[in-house]
Amino acid sequence: MLTVRNLAVNGIAPFDLDIEAGECVALTGASGSGKTLVLRALADLDPNQGDVTLGGAQRATMPAPEWRRRVCYLAAEPGWWEDRIAPHFPDADATAPLLDALGLPPALLGQSVATASTGERQRLALIRLLLLDPQVLLLDEPTSGLDGDAAERVDTMLRERLDGGTAILLVTHDPRLADRLSHRRLCIRDGVLGPP
Repeated sequence: MLTVRNLAVNGIAPFDLDIEAGECVALTGASGSGKTLVLRALADLDPNQGDVTLGGAQRATMPAPEWRRRVCYLAAEPGWWEDRIAPHFPDADATAPLLDALGLPPALLGQSVATASTGERQRLALIRLLLLDPQVLLLDEPTSGLDGDAAERVDTMLRERLDGGTAILLVTHDPRLADRLSHRRLCIRDGVLGPP
């Protein structure tokens, strides 16, 4: 599904990568090794060179906003473009079941972003991406700020997406999360992406 050939990212040797539909690949490595750079390059948010295709469609031939709806990046610190939460979720009917599944009260949508906890913002940002129904999720530490129950809910939702054919590239320092979700692992070590 997602095919990467000779992708050159600042500080990381050019690499190849294939992620199939319904597959989760965990990407590990020391802090500062370049894991986030890889995710941002695949989302076409930072300068990079190489060939990236999704289901045979070349990224280079696709407008960037369209690519980013298909290949969605969840930052460790998600951005917000409105002060209040509700404008980020214009389809309340589609949002409600995802809020429930992740243990978030519907009233949260009426609050300001600043009043939401780190864990609430993290789950809201995941919902924002899932509403786009992407083919690929690029996730940067998606459960790092969550308690056990919230992390388990995120795990369940991500497993459902995998079962539905979504591909996931997961950056995590949590080996237990990698064990639960990933089908295989890669590691960045000394600027080289390879097996752990």
